[in-house]
Amino acid sequence: MKISGSEAIIKCLLEENVDLIYGYPGGAIMPFYDSLYHFQDKINHVLVRHEQGATHAAQGYSRSSGKVGVVIATSGPGATNLVTGIADAQIDSTPMVCITGQVSSNLLGSDAFQETDIIGITTPITKWNYQITKASEIASIFSKAFYIARSGRPGPVLIDITKDAQFEMTDFLYKKHKKLRSYNPKPEISDNSISDACTLINKAKKPFIIFGQGVILANAEEEFRVLMEKTGIPSAWTILGLSAVATDHPLNVGMVGMHGNYGPNVLTNECDLLIAIGMRFDDRVTGNLNHYAKQAKIIHLEIDPAEINKNVKVDVAVLGDLKNTLPKIIEKVEEKKHEKWLQKFRDLNHIEYDKVIKDDLFPKKEKITMGEVIHQINIATKGNAIIVTDVGQHQMVACRYAKFNESKSNITSGGLGTMGFALPAAIGAKMGAPKREVIAIIGDGGFQMTIQELGTIFQTGVPVKIVVLNNDFLGMVRQWQQLFFDKRYSSTEMVNPDFVAIANGYQIESERVSKRENLKESIQKMIDSPNPFFMEVVVGKEDNVFPMIPTGESVSNMRLS
Repeated sequence: MKISGSEAIIKCLLEENVDLIYGYPGGAIMPFYDSLYHFQDKINHVLVRHEQGATHAAQGYSRSSGKVGVVIATSGPGATNLVTGIADAQIDSTPMVCITGQVSSNLLGSDAFQETDIIGITTPITKWNYQITKASEIASIFSKAFYIARSGRPGPVLIDITKDAQFEMTDFLYKKHKKLRSYNPKPEISDNSISDACTLINKAKKPFIIFGQGVILANAEEEFRVLMEKTGIPSAWTILGLSAVATDHPLNVGMVGMHGNYGPNVLTNECDLLIAIGMRFDDRVTGNLNHYAKQAKIIHLEIDPAEINKNVKVDVAVLGDLKNTLPKIIEKVEEKKHEKWLQKFRDLNHIEYDKVIKDDLFPKKEKITMGEVIHQINIATKGNAIIVTDVGQHQMVACRYAKFNESKSNITSGGLGTMGFALPAAIGAKMGAPKREVIAIIGDGGFQMTIQELGTIFQTGVPVKIVVLNNDFLGMVRQWQQLFFDKRYSSTEMVNPDFVAIANGYQIESERVSKRENLKESIQKMIDSPNPFFMEVVVGKEDNVFPMIPTGESVSNMRLS
């Protein structure tokens, strides 16, 4: 029995066990929505308020659940509104399948109403994309899309489907892909590389691990913990690697990068062996490459061959899925402790605590600090919540101070740095992990970029908790203007609306906190609420985030003030 192309799309989603999608209807995708009407009991469609919100919600869903996020949009502006979220997912390796409607195939190239070349636009920012013009292609293309999105180093794919292909009748047969010609998502593991890496690890006197999101994406958290504990090697996280290991683990020495911790940044340039695990040597991690770990041998464990020697020349490359490579290394490395070396990290942490952390978490100043808000959230959640952050000062503060006991707990926009990410991503994160507490930490600038998604919360009732840290500035840009542009605050001061009144307009319980004595009680009230909750916290206008590595400087030239 033949079915329409639009129904075939739905059957493909069901074959891939998709039961939740984020989207926004329109003319070119209307046949799909008409078919979806008959499958509402099997697929939950979340109507977002902007297509960018759909992509970020799908990212949050994917990051908290480990599944592929799915997004639906129409042609033209509907499709182009997905671009920022797709680019964000690509650089942060988030598996996502985006489905866009397109004008009928006979109109392609005619500049028809709401026609854009979304394939051409998204080719540089997707792992793979394809335009379907015949209903008979749907099953095989969708199978390929889901396989590519989730395998190897994951990422977003886009399928563009013409309107006539959605109407056209076709036979339906779905076969899941297990391999594709010329696509090798998991490189073959070299035993020689494993041996070479283990030799360096066993000889090292001052070894240092930097771990990234690759540990989480490979579901290799347990293997990584075993390696860390067997070798006794101090280990630091990248922003996206945060939560792969409990933040309070004694060998977890903090965060590397521009606003990371003092010890792991400075000692990067003192270690004799640097082991990079599932990270890509981003410029915010390395600082000036001409002065990055030049004294050290470098081992890079990575699934994507394109990342090897891209930014940092390595001595040993261990290609492969961390789930498979880490056990092979664990087997061959010697059990050790590096107490004297580890103590160096602790000593520098004491310096950072006295000069920075103490005043962030336990301030004597009148205004509430961002750090003490995160500290009070830690106390209330006991480190068991998912924290979703936007981009800016609050993001750096949250990543520095949030406590995590469980993996997949830190969700943020890393490589692209997308303001507006957190609110829709928190919606998706809560839907991906409904039993966990999900708290969005957002600045007043980023909040207003996707503020309309309060409507999605209102309609769905998804019980996310939202904390806006309001300093009436685009804080991170203002900090740079203060430090490097002689306080010329050009276009960074915000004149903000009444956020609480807006949240109330969406019937979301809300509260404004401007006094320290009310902070702890209000956070506990938010956590205890079974419903969505919005809290605005007024923080110091010109507070800065330190430590900081100025652009172009070495990681060892970290400023504490």
